[in-house]
Amino acid sequence: MVDARWALPGVLAGAAQSITTSRVPRRTARDWTIDVIVFLIAIGFVVLTMFAQMTTPDGEIVSFTDDGAGGTLVVHQVLDPVLGVLLSLSLWWRRRFPLALSLVALVLSTFTVGTGAAAVILLFTLAVHRPWPVSVPVNLLQIPVAFLHLRFTTGTTDDWGTLIFGSLIGMMVLAWGIAVRARRQLVLSLRTAAEQERRQTELRLVDARRGERSSIAREMHDVLAHRISLLSVHAGALEYRTRQAESGDAAALTASEVHDAVAVIRENAHQALEELREVLTVLRSDGTDEGDDETGTAAPQVAVGDLETLVEEARAAGQLVRLSIDAPGLEESRPQLQRTVFRVVQEGLTNARKHAPEVAVNVALRGTAGDEVVVEVTNVTQISAPRSVIPGAGAGLTGLSERVTLEGGTLEAAASGGAFRLRVRLPWRS
Repeated sequence: MVDARWALPGVLAGAAQSITTSRVPRRTARDWTIDVIVFLIAIGFVVLTMFAQMTTPDGEIVSFTDDGAGGTLVVHQVLDPVLGVLLSLSLWWRRRFPLALSLVALVLSTFTVGTGAAAVILLFTLAVHRPWPVSVPVNLLQIPVAFLHLRFTTGTTDDWGTLIFGSLIGMMVLAWGIAVRARRQLVLSLRTAAEQERRQTELRLVDARRGERSSIAREMHDVLAHRISLLSVHAGALEYRTRQAESGDAAALTASEVHDAVAVIRENAHQALEELREVLTVLRSDGTDEGDDETGTAAPQVAVGDLETLVEEARAAGQLVRLSIDAPGLEESRPQLQRTVFRVVQEGLTNARKHAPEVAVNVALRGTAGDEVVVEVTNVTQISAPRSVIPGAGAGLTGLSERVTLEGGTLEAAASGGAFRLRVRLPWRS
């Protein structure tokens, strides 16, 4: 916001509106002040020339009947002031029609004297509001106009001093107007650039917020889906065993068995909350030390070394998992690559637990440093298998695909030959 908008020219004060619309900017207080001043100057010049033409060098008033010049005094004493006043009034519209009024002023100034001040002001306005290929040729017309002016007013063209002085004044006015126009264009270009930068910043902020929401959703899905599916499996097993005991088809659960089942559920719930806290800590970090918590200690991030723990948790929930790792040196690779590999295996086990809970899952990890890492999670599909009661957001593979794409890898997920295979290829850059 400009705190002194009234002190700016209308073309600058209304730059925001003039960029989007073709309307002429409204006058500011400064414009009104300048318009009044130039109008008074033009009218004052008309009055001065009128009195100068009506008096002799001795100070005597020339009579209208003293027409020895064949009507020349009548033109100078009557028509000259009238045209000067009319051209002075046209100054109020000089910003809207600078070219047309400048050409009219040049025509009138060839045989009148009182229009001189208004003509100079109009030529200056033309240089300010129109590009130089337009203003320069029009201003150069002052030179032949000056010859004709001397011919009509004095009957001679030998007054070279007056011609040179008039031409210099015209060139100074032209240069001043071009300079003012160049400065205004610079200010407008800077303002336009600032406005574009502001809009781009807003777009970047919107994209950053959208990316942050996507990151939060993807990380929460990857972390919580695994834990919640384990909770669902353990709770379902406890519910099934209790129902069997109530119907007399199985022995009643002992206190130790109930304690163990509840302990497993509590441990997984606690672990889910801890992993959720770690995810939020990473997402809220300022980017200097990824994963730093509020105490300044780096929060542990999942890596390839945690795959054994992940598989053991799945096996404890009753899932049959076979893990095969043949990627020497992967534990020393980039943390982001290890994190992506871990999330791929985690998502594959979670999906298998949801859709094929009773079949074995094969996890194969192989790779060569400097080449690529291949992760495959395969499980047999059973058409007759009961539908899983574990709810899902349906965005796991979508989020995983985005994560893999950011790493420059590819993801394939399809069912063929009676098995569902999730295969991910990631570049292993050293």
